[in-house]
This record gives sequence, C-alpha cells and structure tokens, in this order.
Amino acid sequence: QVQLVESGGGLVQAGGSLRLSCAVSGRPVSSYIMGWFRQAPGKEREFVSAIRQRGGGTGYADSVKGRFTISRDNPKNTLYLQMNTLVPEDTAVYYCAADRDRFGRTTYEYEYWGQGTQVTVSS
Repeated sequence: QVQLVESGGGLVQAGGSLRLSCAVSGRPVSSYIMGWFRQAPGKEREFVSAIRQRGGGTGYADSVKGRFTISRDNPKNTLYLQMNTLVPEDTAVYYCAADRDRFGRTTYEYEYWGQGTQVTVSS
C-alpha cells in the first residue's frame, strides 16, 4: 500500500509562487508514475501535471504550462510542484496521485491519492 501526503499549500497573492510537496511512504516512489491534479469548488478534478518514474518524461495541462514545474526526488521519496506566476484561477485543492503503469491525464488512471492541500490565490 502507498500513502501520499501533500503539503505546502496556502494563501498567496496573484503573481506569487508556492511549492507543493507530496511525501510518499509504503513503497519506493521510484516505482510510480506521479501526478498532480486539482479541484476547484463546484468543478471536477482536473489534471495538472505528471512525471515518469525516472523523471525523463513530463506532461502539463495547457493552463499551467510555462508556469508550473513538476519534479521528483526519488531518494527522498518526494514529489514536488513548483507553481509560479499564480493567478486566482489556480485556486483549488491540489492532490498528488500515483500509478505503476499509466502516464495519464485522467483520474481513472491513478490508483493512489493523497488527501489534498488547499491553494488560494487572491487577486
């Protein structure tokens, strides 16, 4: 079993930055494709970014491309999401997710999920 715990969320002004972390336990994070999703109030959970096991491949939603950077530190069993130039539309609960096989952009393609961390961007 894999446990995921997000941290690093908070309140930030538009134009600011935050770095989210996702601590992985139970299994080596190097075995998993990792992803970030977010869910705003009244909206469905949406894909933000994903990274392959060894970090060689990444993917981003168009809405965050050029502003967000996903990375992983396998020895530390941690996933990161650096978020720059934040805008109010980035306000959401951010979730990290893991799967052994699927490098996907839908929630169905990830087996394990964290509880989420709130990001609020004020205008």
